Amino acid sequence: MRKQKCSLDLYSDFLVASQTRYTGTELAQTEPNGDIAHDAVSRWLVSSRFQPTELLNQVRRLVTLSKGYLLLDDSALDKRYSRANELARLQYSGDEHGLVNGINLVNLLWTDGDKFVPIDYRIYRKGTINHQNKTKHDHFRDMLKRAVNKGFSQQLPVLFDTWYASIENLKFIRSLHMHFICNIACNRQVSVTKGAYVPVQDLDFTQEQVHKVWLKEFGFVLVCKIVAADGSETHLVTNDLALTNHHDFTGHFDQRWDIEEFHRGIKQTTGIEKCYSTKAQSQKTHIFAAFRAFVKLETRRVEEGISWYEQKAEVTRISTANYMNYLANA
Repeated sequence: MRKQKCSLDLYSDFLVASQTRYTGTELAQTEPNGDIAHDAVSRWLVSSRFQPTELLNQVRRLVTLSKGYLLLDDSALDKRYSRANELARLQYSGDEHGLVNGINLVNLLWTDGDKFVPIDYRIYRKGTINHQNKTKHDHFRDMLKRAVNKGFSQQLPVLFDTWYASIENLKFIRSLHMHFICNIACNRQVSVTKGAYVPVQDLDFTQEQVHKVWLKEFGFVLVCKIVAADGSETHLVTNDLALTNHHDFTGHFDQRWDIEEFHRGIKQTTGIEKCYSTKAQSQKTHIFAAFRAFVKLETRRVEEGISWYEQKAEVTRISTANYMNYLANA
């Protein structure tokens, strides 16, 4: 009998179910019918041609185009032990607070404060011809423009961190008739009095919590300050001039943390970093399948109220119970 071929559903289900081993050999050994060969998995990984832009089709029923937030940020997939990996480059890792060999993803997430839905992503590869030498900022703008073209409301606030708060990006978001809320470096130049610029950190927030200022090279914005428990300060900026209430201003920006939760969740539950092939196309297919696996986890979390981590634990719990039952009856 001819063995079956691998598929996106089969592979993504395997990523959800597996705990530590994400190899084609492990899939072949655990596939319920036992009729798939490990080399069929390898062939599927290298021959598939899924595009990040297809991800939106996978999540249509989870998103509401007219409300919520669009969050953008990047994350490094740790490949420190895979020096021959065709996609890996030295990347800054927030988890490691330094450089690691890895694959950099620029991600676009939609959230309404409850759902965590990835709708697009890009693999950033510095200096590669087939990516037209696009920067992270280019990917940032490409994904945002595509989201608007696909029907996401221009009323959705766009949230991101300091790295993407360049004047070019801010002007691009304004050209889409959208509002941004982001943190900015403490030395960004703003003006209260025409022609007299000062670092945003020098503004007096004791009398006014939110200031309307002229951001150099951009135009009028609102800025506010957040002081953390350890005394560190964060300065926020928005082009939504109606956000004069400090609580509302900072409350909207708090939603940006959702993309950090997403990054942690997809790494811990889908094995997105655990593809052992060195081939670029195999890595791309694995990454797309990991996003698909996360969407399956998120769909069940939304519909049944079971967390991503509890869903993973269920698999181990069933396996442990079956094995203990086997031992008891041996």
